[in-house]
Amino acid sequence: MSIATDSTVSSRSSKWYRGLDRYCWIVLIVAGLGWLFDTMDQNLYNLVRAPSLAELLRADHLSGRELDQAIIQKGGLITSIFLIGWSAGGFIFGILGDRLGRARTMVFTILIYAVFTGLSGLAHSWQMYAAARFATALGVGGEWAAGAALVAETFPAHARPMALGLLQSLSAVGNMIACLITLAMPNLQVNWRWAYFAGALPALLVLWIRRSVREPEQWHEAKASAAIEKQLGRIGDLFANRTLRRHTLAATLLATAGVGALWGIAYFSTDLVRSELLRGGIAAGRIGRLSSVIFLAQQAGAFFGAYVFAVYAERLNRRTAFAIWFGISWVGILIFFWMIQGAGASAFWRAMVLGPIMGFGTLGPFSGYTIYFPELFPTRLRATGCGFCYNAARILAATAPLALGGLQGFLGGYAQAASMVSCVILLGYVGIAIGPETKGRPLPDDR
Repeated sequence: MSIATDSTVSSRSSKWYRGLDRYCWIVLIVAGLGWLFDTMDQNLYNLVRAPSLAELLRADHLSGRELDQAIIQKGGLITSIFLIGWSAGGFIFGILGDRLGRARTMVFTILIYAVFTGLSGLAHSWQMYAAARFATALGVGGEWAAGAALVAETFPAHARPMALGLLQSLSAVGNMIACLITLAMPNLQVNWRWAYFAGALPALLVLWIRRSVREPEQWHEAKASAAIEKQLGRIGDLFANRTLRRHTLAATLLATAGVGALWGIAYFSTDLVRSELLRGGIAAGRIGRLSSVIFLAQQAGAFFGAYVFAVYAERLNRRTAFAIWFGISWVGILIFFWMIQGAGASAFWRAMVLGPIMGFGTLGPFSGYTIYFPELFPTRLRATGCGFCYNAARILAATAPLALGGLQGFLGGYAQAASMVSCVILLGYVGIAIGPETKGRPLPDDR
């Protein structure tokens, strides 16, 4: 149990990180690395989607415009399959996180996503590729809920929001590492498989977790209480009373807005830029590197968006921060896609300016989920509630990349499609309206 308490460190008189003992930092580093590598393995696909599918679909004797359209459609389909697998993993491991423990669940999920990321590099058909990405997503979906609950229950109340905000900010660092991996590939069009092999290395992190991290005292107390009264990790209990039903619905709507905007639109930025650079006469071999640089800039903006969200959520309140960032996200998406579409060779420099703005807006709400969701659920349901809401949202948002791919062809461009799909952000404002304000409140105990 952490030595630092709110009686020793006042949130008003000291920085959030002062007075924390060594074990708090070990937990934050371990959970942060687990989440960082999690997002790295997620986004390797976004960066190699076009060259990998081009190679796999050529095996089906596709070429020219037919190949380009198949890449868009299959890319959207595999992204949707990934989101569904992410949801399934979140449901399964969210429950296990409450029943087996946070640290044990992190070990299982990291092993799963690392191993199957490596196996993605061995795919020789788009169907095999989709299956490997689905299995990767099972681990990806479970790691977040376990890590967020572990940090929330280890840190004292005065430090918890900023610690969780920093945890989520590291997801952008993971995305940037994915960019650096692809930039290190001498020819991404040919060597994309090696990016996935590098993504298997985080499996080594489990050795440190097993040696250094113990289950939070709050979890042990909840488990002992559950043996006498209520079970740990039952999804049905999220709907057991009016308060929990309202919290669950609000969190699911908030997450659907963010996941739909990020995975359904913003992470297709490189595909749009790639198509514009091809039209502008840029050599295909050079486009892979330029796309990685653009995504790196987008993720630099995302890092600051996630961290600054945590600052605003603590200085103002959670609901106001969500309202501001959903607005930035919506405007950033529309400006990016309309300004890049038709830009040709100049798309690179426009994307370097607009990408960080879109990244700032679209990743910010995810910091909010990491801070806000653990504050909505009692200890015995914390990982279950976080996992359920985040992953129910992924099922709902899985239609977004499919819609973007379909509408892109129907409406005649990515910008038109993005304008339609971005309306998913409205669900976030509904979630804000029905969710409670939790700033300054302790984590709820059993109820």
